[in-house]
Amino acid sequence: MLPDGSWGWSNSGLITGSGTSLMVDTLFDLALTREMLAGIAPVTDKHPLATLVNTHSDGDHVFGNELVAERGVEIIASAAAAELMTQGAVESIASLKRRSDVLGDFARSIFGPFEFEGITATGPDRTFSGELSLDVGGREVQLIQVGPAHTPGDVLVLVPDAKLLYAGDILFVGGTPIAWAGPIDRWIAALDLILDMDVDRIVPGHGPVSGKSEVRDMREYLVFVEKESRKRFEQGLVVDDAIASIDLGRWAEMPEHGRLAQNVINVYQQLDPSLPRPDRFTVLERIAALEGFKAPTTEGAN
Repeated sequence: MLPDGSWGWSNSGLITGSGTSLMVDTLFDLALTREMLAGIAPVTDKHPLATLVNTHSDGDHVFGNELVAERGVEIIASAAAAELMTQGAVESIASLKRRSDVLGDFARSIFGPFEFEGITATGPDRTFSGELSLDVGGREVQLIQVGPAHTPGDVLVLVPDAKLLYAGDILFVGGTPIAWAGPIDRWIAALDLILDMDVDRIVPGHGPVSGKSEVRDMREYLVFVEKESRKRFEQGLVVDDAIASIDLGRWAEMPEHGRLAQNVINVYQQLDPSLPRPDRFTVLERIAALEGFKAPTTEGAN
C-alpha cells in the first residue's frame, strides 16, 4: 500500500498458497519495486514467487515488472493490456518530466518522486481474454477481464476462499477515477459485478483497503458524470463547454477532480465516435488547468 493513492501511488498485493505465491501488480519505478520485493522477502522465501498478474497496462502497475521477470516469474495479463506494455509507453511518460513547458511542470509536480529513466518495458509471458483460473499452491485465484473500462485490458483478481478482491484501477478510493478507455457504462457494469461478488475486502488500485460502500461511492460518481455529459451532448454543447459547465457538487473537493475533463471527453467519444481523440498530453493539460495548476514562477522574475 503506497502513501495516498494519488498519481502514481498504486497498490500491489501478494497471494500465498502452499509453497508458492502470486503477485498482483508491480509499482511505478524500479526503486519502489525493489523496496517492495525486499519487504515481502520473509514471505516469498517460504512461498517463492512464481506468478505475477498485471491488472492493466498503466505504468504505475507494470513498470517494475523487469525485476520480477529476472527471477524467472511468469507474468500474466490480458491480451488487450499486453498490447500497451511497450517501451514507447515508458519513454512517453519519462519524456513528460523533461519538458520545459507548463505540462512538464505539472508532470514534475505529480510524478516528481518517481524515476522513469532506465526502465525496460516487460510484458507478459502469457495472455488471456475473458476469464482464467489459476492454482496457487492449492488456492484458486480467478482472473476476470472487465475492460475496456479504465483502460482497454482491465482485470479483476479474485481470491474466493479469502473473500478478497484485487480490483486494480477499476476502483479508486479517495481520488477521482479516469476513463482512458471506457465506455463509462462498461465501467459501471464492472462495479456492479463487484457489488454482486461474495467479497468483504477489496484492494483498490489506489487508496486504502475498502469494502463495497466505496464501490458504491465510485459508481455514483461515474453515473453522475455519464448522465451530465450525455445531457450536455444532447443539448449540443461542445465538449469544452460541457466540461466547464458541470458542477461536481460533493465531488468537487475530491483529489484529482480535474480528471473530469477526460471522463467527459470519453462520454462524448462514445456518443459520437467521429470526434477527435486528444492524446494523453493534451488531456493532462486540461486536467492541470481544471485543478488551477500554474507553472512555478522564477524567483526574481518580473
